[in-house]
Amino acid sequence: MTLTSAFIPPADRIASFKPYFFAALGKKINELKARGMDVIRIDMGSPDLPPAPFIVDSLIESAKRADTHAYTPNGGTPAFKQAVAKYYLERFEVDLDPQCEVIGLIGSKEGLFNLSQVILNPGDISLVPDPGYPVYSASGLIAGGEIFYFPLTRERNFLPDLDAIPADVLARAKILWLNYPNNPTGAVATMAFFEEAVAFARKHNILLAHDAPYTEVCFDGYIAPSILQVPGAKDVTIEFNSLSKSYNMAGWRLGMAVGNQDVIRYLFTYKSQMDTSTFAPIFAAGVTALSGDQSWLHERNAIYKARRDLVVNGLRAAGFTLEIPRAAIYVWAQLPKGYTGSTEFCARLLEETGVSMTPGIVYGQHGEGFVRISLGTPTNRIEEAMQRLVKWIE
Repeated sequence: MTLTSAFIPPADRIASFKPYFFAALGKKINELKARGMDVIRIDMGSPDLPPAPFIVDSLIESAKRADTHAYTPNGGTPAFKQAVAKYYLERFEVDLDPQCEVIGLIGSKEGLFNLSQVILNPGDISLVPDPGYPVYSASGLIAGGEIFYFPLTRERNFLPDLDAIPADVLARAKILWLNYPNNPTGAVATMAFFEEAVAFARKHNILLAHDAPYTEVCFDGYIAPSILQVPGAKDVTIEFNSLSKSYNMAGWRLGMAVGNQDVIRYLFTYKSQMDTSTFAPIFAAGVTALSGDQSWLHERNAIYKARRDLVVNGLRAAGFTLEIPRAAIYVWAQLPKGYTGSTEFCARLLEETGVSMTPGIVYGQHGEGFVRISLGTPTNRIEEAMQRLVKWIE
């Protein structure tokens, strides 16, 4: 008997899902490379620069020890949770109890996905920004929830109009997703907006989930806040953070969720059923990253800024319309006049020049007509990509 794909069909909750965009894109890029094309990837938000050497040294020294290879505590070692609390206190003046208001994650994406599983019941609504990180909506749908998309537009500096969300939607809403500094737009939020969002969540009895992995990637004197700096925010808020972008540790898979202790407890219970935490030396390196010398981040951010300026100048020379981002590792740009479809534009650009950008439609319907460029590529390659783009547009 020969088994076919129809023999054991997938669960209904995932049957309609397609592979993550970047997985399919990677396959296409490999085909082009096999044909001899020199491909420059400025699509995926994966840092190309390594962590500071002292962070790597901490991992190595911990891994050499004989007592660091067993299972680690679910939700993180005490030392890691204490380091997270210390970081939040020193960086944001936010006081966290490491025992009940902090949990370690296998990268923040895991926590983002799990939040929908522990909060949403079938029929509950998740309020998701459009454009926005796809896991916000995917996790909600897999949990059996419904998604209400609220637009982020250039006219509002990519901040939502929360008061425009209909009352009947708010009556069933359980989670409000926010993300600043923002992926994909690079937009930033003011403390006044955060205060408005916390008050909104409190008024409507909604959990505010703030995804904040780019707080340490800032330019031009900007310093990103935490939404937990709003007085009383912990009553209605959980914030996700990550060492992936902040400390160039993307592949290490280490992040954290902080804030409302009830939600932290839900995540702890869920994680205790699905994973066995992270390798102890990675936690040790995370402690070193959070509590060690932070000055190297200024040098790293200067490299990102130089790349940002190359991209901004190149895109403008090619006819794109854009705002200069003050944070995160992305440039979000509106297509030149005469172009409307972001998928077709990016596909043609890749096929004809070897430059790979991300079509805005990947991040939602309001992302159509835009592209996202990542700064996580060597500077000389970004410069080459912009030269190819300008020549191609001409």
